Amino acid sequence: MASSKCFLKNCTSLGIITRTHLSVHQRHHTTFLCSAKTCSWGIGARHYASRVIVREPLSRILLRELRHRFSKPKMKTPPYDHVCQVGDPILRGQSSPVDPRQIKSAEIQNVIRMMTKVMRRAGAVGCAAPQVGVAKQIVVMELTEKHLERFEPEVLKAREVALFPLTVFINPHMKVTDPRVVTLLEGCLSISGYDACVPRYYGVELTGLNELGRPVSWSTTGYSARIIQHEVDHLQGKLFIDIMDPSTFLDKEWPRWNLK
Repeated sequence: MASSKCFLKNCTSLGIITRTHLSVHQRHHTTFLCSAKTCSWGIGARHYASRVIVREPLSRILLRELRHRFSKPKMKTPPYDHVCQVGDPILRGQSSPVDPRQIKSAEIQNVIRMMTKVMRRAGAVGCAAPQVGVAKQIVVMELTEKHLERFEPEVLKAREVALFPLTVFINPHMKVTDPRVVTLLEGCLSISGYDACVPRYYGVELTGLNELGRPVSWSTTGYSARIIQHEVDHLQGKLFIDIMDPSTFLDKEWPRWNLK
C-alpha cells in the first residue's frame, strides 16, 4: 500500500475523512478535516509528470534501451525487484496458500526479503506477494517514523496512525471486529501515480503465520486496519479501484500537466 498525501487546497473535495457509524436503524457521520504537507513539484515541463516504476540510474536505462535495439527484450524472473502494475494478470488472480513446511525454504524467504526491499525502497507501508510477481498468500507491512514525517500532526491524529514494526503474515485470515466504515484517500504501488477515497472497516483482526512459520495474530483499528485490508485484498485479486468513490479518483501529479 502506498502512503498517500492529500492537498490542503483540495480538502473540501478530497481531504475530508468521513467515519460512518453503522447500526441496524441508522447511519451517523462524523467528519474530520484533513490537512497535509503540500507536495513540492519544483520547476519543469509536462513531460516530467511521467510515472516511474523503478528508479534507476540514467546509464542503466540507456544501456537497456541500447540492448533492446539489438536483441529481443527478456522478462525478469519473480520475485521482481519492482512492483507489478495494474493490467498485469497476476494482480487479478487468487493467490495460493503457502505450504507451512516450505515457509523456511530459501524460495519463500527470498520472496519475503524482496517484498520488504521493494516496500521500503518505495516508501510504502505494505506489500503483497502478487505485487512482486508471486501468487502466494504473503503480505509484509511496516509503519515507521519516516512515514509520519509526511503528514501534519492533526492528520495523523484524525487518521489514527500508529507505528508498528516490520510484520509478516503468511496465509492470513482477516475478520472484521468493528464494522464502522472510514473513508480516506488511498493509493497503491500497483496503480502508480493515482489516489482515490476508499471505504474500509474501522477494526479488523488478522491471523496467520509469520516468517518463521509460527502462529501470529493482530487485532487493530484505524489506519493499521486499513493497511491490512488493502494488502489482503491483493491476495484475492482486488485493487482499491474496485471499491473507491470514482468521483475522487485523481492523478497525484495533475498540477505538473499544467506547467508551461
